[in-house]
Amino acid sequence: MTVLAGLAADVQHLPGPVFHGKVSSCSGMTVEVEGLERRLAVGDACRVFARDGRPLACEVIGFSVGRAVLMPFGPLDGLGLGCRVETGGEPASFRPSLSWLGRVVDGFGRPVDGRGPLSRGDENRVLRAAPPHAYERRRIGPRLETGLRVVDTFVPLCRGQRLGVFAGSGVGKSTLLAMLARSSAADVNVIGLIGERGREVQEFIQDDLGPEGLARSVVVVATSDEPALMRRQAAWLTLGLAEYFRDQGRDVLCMMDSVTRFAMAQREIGLSAGEPPTTKGYPPTVFAELPRLLERAGPGREGTGDITGIFTVLVEGGDHDEPVADAVRGILDGHLVLTRSIAERGRYPAADVLKSVSRALPGCHSDEENLTMGRARALLARYESMEELVRLGAYKAGSDPELDLAIRANEPLESFLRQGKTETTASADAFARLQGILDGLAPEPPLPEAPVHKRLPRPAG
Repeated sequence: MTVLAGLAADVQHLPGPVFHGKVSSCSGMTVEVEGLERRLAVGDACRVFARDGRPLACEVIGFSVGRAVLMPFGPLDGLGLGCRVETGGEPASFRPSLSWLGRVVDGFGRPVDGRGPLSRGDENRVLRAAPPHAYERRRIGPRLETGLRVVDTFVPLCRGQRLGVFAGSGVGKSTLLAMLARSSAADVNVIGLIGERGREVQEFIQDDLGPEGLARSVVVVATSDEPALMRRQAAWLTLGLAEYFRDQGRDVLCMMDSVTRFAMAQREIGLSAGEPPTTKGYPPTVFAELPRLLERAGPGREGTGDITGIFTVLVEGGDHDEPVADAVRGILDGHLVLTRSIAERGRYPAADVLKSVSRALPGCHSDEENLTMGRARALLARYESMEELVRLGAYKAGSDPELDLAIRANEPLESFLRQGKTETTASADAFARLQGILDGLAPEPPLPEAPVHKRLPRPAG
């Protein structure tokens, strides 16, 4: 049956009839084609042949004045009026297999790690698959061990949950993802590097992820210099691969860095297709595509695994209410905020516990764990509210017993939240350490009173 399934998948990939047209206009990032408007639909693939015969893969993004509007997956150099266009090209499906683990691929599923071709599976997978129906999905599962103290205690992550990591540039998002990929209890990691700097890809794979993390991961890469279509395609492929491993019964940790660059790519595509810009220049399709992408992660149907999603959001200018961040926060099941001010004082991960929340609480923790976490959060909040006065020396010790406890707890809690890149802590040990910090905050004994020396009476005479 496996051989027959493979043959059936091969038959589906055989090219159908080819129809030809020609380039009638080329402007900006789009190409207009005549002669194929009745043969094409939005989302279809085409090939445009440059003057030197080089084929350029394109996708239909719309129609204008009786012409098909195409957007290329590469630069438009060499294209001119009358260049030949034909239907077909890169298929909108892919055929993954378990042998893809440990490999690095581009948005089309082609290997880019120099380790030879990838073996194809026996099933065609759709790039833009629909998520399971809401009534077919299981509820989120138990807590997923991540090995990160701040996550396992204050912002817990359950199997099938979707968590956003909100931060500015250079605050440690990629390093945090690599720590999760190495130490989490998930079976498979699917990592999408969408719009990343080209030089950082090898650093992330070799230094941050390492051989141990890569061995159970598939990495999808589309760097910032690649066209918008390729960046969007890479995001779709990331979720498509996660769905494949989920359907194999695996618990998948799907990580994407970043959703903001996916939204920027969709903005370029939408504006090129003639959509009107709205808030901050984002066209309406951006806010329609975000839930379609993010809802693909989550609990699976009965008999399958789960996709636990971690999606980073690049907060522009520190504004956590900008359109993309606000839309993503409303879709996901929690958010972990990384703050530049915390990173500047050298504490990594630079998580702001008080601004972060997991919608899996309180059910994700036991009653004792919730009490421990709540007490620690209260102390952190109390210290933050009076931090300026404490640092200025305007607070007199003993005036507020609760604040005195928060001051004594601040340094141990900061040490608890600080964690090295290669350091891993089990959640049980993390809670034991946190409880130990709280147990050590007994009120300091009062200073002994100074002895009163009575004056002896002077002798008479």
